[in-house]
Amino acid sequence: MYRNGTMSRIIAIDYGTKRVGIAVTDPLQIIASPLTTIERSDLDDFIDSYMVEEEVEQLVIGYPRHVDGTRMPLCKQIDSWVETFVEKHPRVTVHRTEESYTSVEAVEALIQAGIKKKKRRQKALIDRMSACLILKRYLQH
Repeated sequence: MYRNGTMSRIIAIDYGTKRVGIAVTDPLQIIASPLTTIERSDLDDFIDSYMVEEEVEQLVIGYPRHVDGTRMPLCKQIDSWVETFVEKHPRVTVHRTEESYTSVEAVEALIQAGIKKKKRRQKALIDRMSACLILKRYLQH
């Protein structure tokens, strides 16, 4: 899709009980980058504001499952949020995607990037890196 001569982005969400990590692609949908971490209570306002500024074609949301494939309790809250999102933004395609081990992988990526231990303990940084990993996985498939 195009708006004002630009292509659409894909946004990814690592939906947590307290915070939400958010990542986005570039307009060509090639590069995934961490964007921000916000309080879950601020998610709707943030998404609505972001979508006024940027054309978003797809939303990818991490969908946590147990090792045996059954849904984790958080999935019920995610489903409720997605339902509301789709009502407000019916033209955006929503993809629920497996998010196992993204937090562990995010910490590993921060270690490899040389981020100091004190900063790696910041949950907000891990949340937005997890969202970025969710988005990267989606783009690879």
